[in-house]
Amino acid sequence: MTKLDHLLLGCSDLQHGIAFVEQQLGVRAQFGGVHRGCGTRNAVLSLGPGCYLEIIAPDPEQEQIEPWTLQDLPSIRTLDTPRFIGYAVSRPDIGSFVARVRRAGFDVRGPSEQSRERSDGRIAKWKMATLADDRNGILPFFIEWDPGSSHPSEAAPQGCRLTRFTVAVPDVERTRSQLRRLEVEADVILCERPALLPNIEGPSANTFASS
Repeated sequence: MTKLDHLLLGCSDLQHGIAFVEQQLGVRAQFGGVHRGCGTRNAVLSLGPGCYLEIIAPDPEQEQIEPWTLQDLPSIRTLDTPRFIGYAVSRPDIGSFVARVRRAGFDVRGPSEQSRERSDGRIAKWKMATLADDRNGILPFFIEWDPGSSHPSEAAPQGCRLTRFTVAVPDVERTRSQLRRLEVEADVILCERPALLPNIEGPSANTFASS
């Protein structure tokens, strides 16, 4: 089965997102780097071994953006309050996994080679596959880290821990079925409005949950 790799907290301004998380949890996220050509930059915070929180926001210094990346930018540019917009699960066998998912009836993009320039100047590399329809982040995307790249959770600020991850949807059985076919384990609960509800423990809060 897949393992939760990281959560994406979208925000319109990176510094605002960093301050928001620090106020909630008591740990300040570290600037992670920029996604060249994608129009975004991020900050990261460890949620335990092999798992981290990615605060992602538009990068005002990027003018040249690849057309295929524009799908997510409008949504985070308009966020008044930081909100969980997606999640990644790790697959050490992403090529064969994507083949199985396609046979299960999903339209999958990738896997493609991705990279990010870290704050220390080093390049983090990974392979990523995304669903053509992820239901606005309710279904995950998939990642396999390059063996030469350390996992972001190792160097990110410590002190927080993910205790539970819940997917809230109005169509519980359909979502559970899709996640099973994607080989993903997650708690799915009934909710009129779809939302991602991770519970995170930190020095300043028992739990931090946001929709």
